[in-house]
Amino acid sequence: MKNFAYTRAETVAGAVALLSRQANSKFLGGGTNLVDLMRENIEHPDALIDVTELTSSGISEQANGSVLIGAAVRNSDVANHRLIRERYPVLSQAILFGASGQIRNMATTGGNLMQRTRCYYFYDEAAGCNKRNPGSGCDAIGGFNRMHAILGTSESCIATHPSDMCVALAALDAVVHVAGPEGERTIPFEEFHRLPGTTPHIETSLRPDELITSVELPALEFARNSRYRKVRDRASYAFALVSVAAALEVSGGKIAKVRLAMGGVSHKPWRARRAEDVLSGSPANVESFRAAAAVELSEARGFGHNDFKIELAQRVIVGVLSELAGLGEAQ
Repeated sequence: MKNFAYTRAETVAGAVALLSRQANSKFLGGGTNLVDLMRENIEHPDALIDVTELTSSGISEQANGSVLIGAAVRNSDVANHRLIRERYPVLSQAILFGASGQIRNMATTGGNLMQRTRCYYFYDEAAGCNKRNPGSGCDAIGGFNRMHAILGTSESCIATHPSDMCVALAALDAVVHVAGPEGERTIPFEEFHRLPGTTPHIETSLRPDELITSVELPALEFARNSRYRKVRDRASYAFALVSVAAALEVSGGKIAKVRLAMGGVSHKPWRARRAEDVLSGSPANVESFRAAAAVELSEARGFGHNDFKIELAQRVIVGVLSELAGLGEAQ
């Protein structure tokens, strides 16, 4: 790890100003991903700006019924908060399925959104990785790619986004609040993370001089009936092969409202819009769920070792929706 300067900013505006003045600087939250990347010589900033005391570390209900989560709130606190457990159980479950208790106690909401891929080739300095070194190729495409993406891939990158929390946030139509030199703005969660295209090293729509200040969850009453399911190689401390976050409302035997997102399948948390369109107004039965899953995965592409993910993703979608509809576990 190279030497770096450390500064604790006193205000959000001051932190943004420091980032603009100090070339090659980074914001520091819990540091659970950034510090690891610095140790691995992937990230090598000249300066770190500590923002953990600047943004809110609280969770509050807003006048419009939405819930605001400060960027400095620790993941454990989000998962265990009464409002989250009662209104958005899918988010609480997703966080508790991620990492370890120690990491959840340190990791922040804002930092979770900014974490980078766990692709083996990204961490291997001897490998070609366009995300780490633009223009060097993607060794995962012809290499061992069991953990890699099947949706939204490009010839430049097939890495997956590692977050569990972000999959739930995508399903919940969350909104990211940010601050920068030009003031404050909001970013719909589905637009926050980017697909790889030809620039996989540009991972979010956050501008280089902006700071995440909070994440807002809209008032979704039917999100009380929501689930997160994660399929992984071992029972704890493992990244998803496939995960599904879903919320469902059934009225008169038909699907009135549905939200669906997947993890472990794309460069970003994957909002399953095509499946949602198929499901809306359809009978709440296994046949509908299977048809929607098939449509969503119709353009999926495997790369050899990860071909199994295409069928697995469909099965997990059907299983979660069946559970939410009160049908039990689909076979």
